[in-house]
Amino acid sequence: QVQLVESGGGLVQQGGSLRLSCAASGSILEFSAMAWYRQARGKERELAALITHQGSANIVDSRFTISRDIAKNTVYLQMSSLRPEDTAVYFCNARTLIDDYWGQGTQVTVSS
Repeated sequence: QVQLVESGGGLVQQGGSLRLSCAASGSILEFSAMAWYRQARGKERELAALITHQGSANIVDSRFTISRDIAKNTVYLQMSSLRPEDTAVYFCNARTLIDDYWGQGTQVTVSS
């Protein structure tokens, strides 16, 4: 069973930065892609960034950067110039052709 453990969330002031980490229980190269989603209170979960098996990054917001460390089986989401509207629970996602895995989420709160 794949486990994804997020960390790095917390409280940050507007304009600040955070780096989220997602540690997988196995090799991240087993996945066709890994992604970060976020869900604000009362809103639907939305994609923040995705990185493919080949390492190509798809970014929804230019303030975010997704990267990975294959040796550590970890994917990162670097967020900068944070705004109060970035406040949400951030979830790590990993997918294969037939399965979809989620972490438990990490709260990011941006104060104004």
